[in-house]
Amino acid sequence: MSVFVEVDHIDKVFPLSNGDRYIALKGIDLKIKQGEFVSLIGHSGCGKSTLLNIIAGLDRPSVGGIVLEGREVKRPGPDRMVVFQNYSLLPWLTVRQNIALAVNKVMHNLPAGERRSIIEHHIDLVGLRHAADKKPGQLSGGMKQRVAIARALAIRPKVLLLDEPFGALDALTRGNLQEQLMKICEESQMTCVMVTHDVDEALLLSDRIVMMTNGPSARIGQILEVPIPRPRQRMEVVNHPSYYALRNEMIYFLNQQKRAKKQKLQKADAIARHGLEKINLELGFIPLTDCAPLIVAKEMGFFAKHGLEQVTLSREPSWKAIAEGVTSQRLDGAVMVAPMPLALSLGMGGQAPVPMVSGMVLARNGNAITLDRDVYETGVRSLTDLKDMIAQTADKVHTFGVVHPASMQNLLLRYWLASGGIDPDQDVSLATIPPPQMVSNLISNNIDGYCVGEPWNSRAVHEGLGVVMASTLELWSGHPEKVLGLREDWVNTYPQTAIALIKALLEACEFCDDRRNREEVLALLCRPEYVGTAPEYTRPGFIDAYNKGMGEEPKMHYRFNQFYVDQSTFPSPNEGLWMLTQLARWDITSFPKNWVEVLERNYRLDLYGEAARQLGLPDTEPERGTFQLFDGMIFDPNDPLGYLNRFTIRHATRVEEAILPDPATLPV
Repeated sequence: MSVFVEVDHIDKVFPLSNGDRYIALKGIDLKIKQGEFVSLIGHSGCGKSTLLNIIAGLDRPSVGGIVLEGREVKRPGPDRMVVFQNYSLLPWLTVRQNIALAVNKVMHNLPAGERRSIIEHHIDLVGLRHAADKKPGQLSGGMKQRVAIARALAIRPKVLLLDEPFGALDALTRGNLQEQLMKICEESQMTCVMVTHDVDEALLLSDRIVMMTNGPSARIGQILEVPIPRPRQRMEVVNHPSYYALRNEMIYFLNQQKRAKKQKLQKADAIARHGLEKINLELGFIPLTDCAPLIVAKEMGFFAKHGLEQVTLSREPSWKAIAEGVTSQRLDGAVMVAPMPLALSLGMGGQAPVPMVSGMVLARNGNAITLDRDVYETGVRSLTDLKDMIAQTADKVHTFGVVHPASMQNLLLRYWLASGGIDPDQDVSLATIPPPQMVSNLISNNIDGYCVGEPWNSRAVHEGLGVVMASTLELWSGHPEKVLGLREDWVNTYPQTAIALIKALLEACEFCDDRRNREEVLALLCRPEYVGTAPEYTRPGFIDAYNKGMGEEPKMHYRFNQFYVDQSTFPSPNEGLWMLTQLARWDITSFPKNWVEVLERNYRLDLYGEAARQLGLPDTEPERGTFQLFDGMIFDPNDPLGYLNRFTIRHATRVEEAILPDPATLPV
C-alpha cells in the first residue's frame, strides 16, 4: 500500500510569555498507509495530543507539514474526525441529536431515512439505546465518551483520530467498543491514529506503535511493528508468542524514559575532569550475552575509573534502533554487530553515508544457527539434508531469521547456506527479526530457523523448540562479532573521551574473559534491566558445556564467548576487508574501490593503540593475514576481489568509489 498520511518532519514550537520558546515536538517524520492503525504512546508532556491535533488540522506545525492523499492539511475537515478526551458534546442536544449533528452535516446528500438509520445504528453500536433522548448532563463520563465515539464512527471519516478514547470507560464497555472499532476499521479500511497510555490496548488495536520520547523536543524514539495477524480476538492476541516480548519492549521503553526524566531533574551538567571533553555518555546495547563488557564496565566501575562519571546504558529493541540511535546522535555510541559501522559508512540501503569508527572488538564468536525442531524431526541433520528438504517442498517458502542485514549473523548464515548449494536469496527467504523475538517467531512457525547470538539459541534448545546445527565458532573460529561503534565526527570532537571509553572497555573485556569472574558477570547479565533471561539457558557456552539439543553429550568450548584473550579486542582491518567482500557479495553495499581509505578511517588504530599503551597492553596488530573459514577457501587481503569472484553463489558485484566526507570538514 502507498503512503496515505505523511507527517513530514514536523516541529512544533510554542512562544512563552517571557519571550523564550518551548519546543514541544522536534523532527517528527512518519508515514502511515491506508487502513493502518497507529498508536502513539509516551509519558505525559511528550506531545502526543499536540501531534494528533496537527494531523487533524486543529493546529499548525512550526516546521514541516501534514499530507493526506497527496494534499497538504491546513484546516479541519470531515475526512478527519477526532474523538477528544473531554467528549466535546453540545450540552443542549440529546445523544441522538449530537450524533445527528455530524451525520446531517457530512452526509447531507443522503436521503433522510438513510441518515436516520445510520444514527440509530451507531446508538446501538455503543449501547446507548436506553439513553438516546438524554442530554449530556444526564450521562456519566463513560456514556459521554461513547456518544463521542459513535458520532466519530458514524460519518466514516478517512482518518479517525482518537485521543485516549476508552480511558473513562469500564472494562466491559471498553472491551466491546475496542472489538467494534477493530471490526469497523477492517471492514472499511479506515485509517486510525490513537493516543493511549494503555500498552495492552495499543497491542490489541495497532499495526504499529509509535513510542515518543520525553519533552521538550519530543521525537519518535522507537516504532514497534505488531506482527499479530488480523482479524484479532483479545485472548488470541494475549496468547500470541510475540505478545509478551512486544509488551516488555514497550514497558522497557516507557521505564527508560521515566529514568531519563528523573536523571535529568537530579543532575546538573558535570564539569569534565581528567582532561576529557565529555563525561556524560549514553551507550546503546541489545540484550545478548556478549554485551557483557558494556555491563561490566558500568557495574564494576571501569567507566568511572577512567573519568566517565555518568554513563547511561540504553537497552534498545533492535539493531535497526541501534543504528538509528548512533547516526541520529541520540546515542553517543553503542555495541554494534561488527559489519554495521562499515555498512553505515558506505550508505547501505540507499541511506546517506555516515562515517563510523569501530573503536575496538568487544566480543568474538558467540552465535549459532538454530533449526526448528519440527524441521529437524523430518530428518534434517546436515546442510545436504536441508537442501534436499527445501527442494522437496518447493511449494513452501522456508524462512530464516537474521538480526540485521549488516550483521555477522546474516553474513555467516548466508555463507553457510551457500556452501551447501542453497542460494539464500532464491531458495529460502531471510527475515530481519530482533534477537529477543527469535524464539517467539519460531514458536509461531513464522520461521524455520535463525542465526543469532546467545542466549536465544540455548533458550530454544532448553525449551525443546530447536536444535543448533552449527555454532559460528565452528564456521570461523575467532570471528569478530561485536564492536564499539562511534560516529567519526563524534570521535573527532571528543578524542580523549573516546580513548577513555576504549580503556574502560578493554579492562572490562579482560574481566569478562577471566573465567573466575564469569558467575559474577552472569548474575549481572540476568538482571532485568540488561539481558533479563533465566540463568539456566544463559549459562551454556558462557560458563557451562554447550548443548546443541541433538541428544549428544554437551561440549565445553572455552572460546565460545571470547572477549580478551589472544588480543581479541584489536580492530583488524583485514577482518573488516573480509566483511566488505561479503557485504558486496550479497549486494548489501557496493565494494569500495578505495577500500584502503574506508578501512583506515573505520579502524582508528591510533585511538586503540593509545588506549592500549596507556594501560600497558600490546598495541600492535596480532598476526591476522590470510585466513580461512570452515570451507577451506583462503582469504588473501591482498586480493579481495579475486576472493569474492571465486564464489559461485553470489550477486553481481558493484565496485564503486565510496564517497566519504573530507576529515578536515568534520568537527575537531
